[in-house]
Amino acid sequence: MGSHATPRGPVSRRAALTLMAAPLAAPALAQAVWPTGPVRYVCVFPPGGSTDTLSRIWCQRMAEITGQQFVVDNRGGSGGNVGTEVIARAAPDGTTIGLASVSSMAIAPTLYPRLPFDVTRDFTWICGLWQLPNLLVARSDLPVRNITDLIALCRADPGRYTFASSGAGTTLHIAGEMFKQMAGVNILHVPYRGGGPAYIDLMGGRVDMIFGNFPEASRLSREGKVRPLAATGAQRSPQLPDVPAMAEFLPGYEINSWGGAAGPAGLPPAMVMRMNALGRQALDSPEVKRRYEEGGATTWWTTPEGLADFRRENEARFAPLIRASGAVVE
Repeated sequence: MGSHATPRGPVSRRAALTLMAAPLAAPALAQAVWPTGPVRYVCVFPPGGSTDTLSRIWCQRMAEITGQQFVVDNRGGSGGNVGTEVIARAAPDGTTIGLASVSSMAIAPTLYPRLPFDVTRDFTWICGLWQLPNLLVARSDLPVRNITDLIALCRADPGRYTFASSGAGTTLHIAGEMFKQMAGVNILHVPYRGGGPAYIDLMGGRVDMIFGNFPEASRLSREGKVRPLAATGAQRSPQLPDVPAMAEFLPGYEINSWGGAAGPAGLPPAMVMRMNALGRQALDSPEVKRRYEEGGATTWWTTPEGLADFRRENEARFAPLIRASGAVVE
């Protein structure tokens, strides 16, 4: 029978339903044409930091692939919550997406008693973008060479030593709380308003160690201004292969900063599939991989469901550490 032959006999019920549904499928297919104009990408942190740099690398490649502008709109403030609210309140038409950050999506729900958004209700998850380990570095004159030495030093004099972070409730703070719990040590957390002042005090000897963002901490380590002790990812970083992973001393220890792409709730499923496929194409670019690796990050594509599950798992894992630390931001 040729390809143009018609079926004999009555049309089956399934075939009839398929024919009836065909006109309804057309709008869904039309929605998959994305983007049709400029896209605003809301970066929930100020310009110049690692999350801003990584966001711009991805947006640049997305613009090259699609032929449309991807405009980075930095909306920093309140640990990423200000920009995250902008994403939640945007129209679900594909013209606004933004950064789903571990800080606002997985830590903030426990850290903040009140948030202007609901992470389980107000967003459409698109895909993962990157993972970025943190780095534990100590002041250069602290008498330790590795994590074993550090644990012994802290256990010998509980409460004497301090660790800094760029703010309460950041992944850098949680990395320290995880270290305290798993190593069984008592060290005092000293939160700062950003990494710059924290590093100044570390190099000045006013704090003993810091869980820092990888780009800045690794640069200062290479310059000999601080002593690197461990990366917080599950494995060593290719950028600092001589620095062990914390898991080599504390099995199971792992905490990374991560970023994904999200939009407001209600994005059409066909459009989300299109966004996800284009996002993966951008992350598969050798140029994006190279530039991410230069910043200490790795590309991290996920399905929308994979990003939602990962965020949920992170929130559940971090919540007990945040509660144990007593950190609350009103």
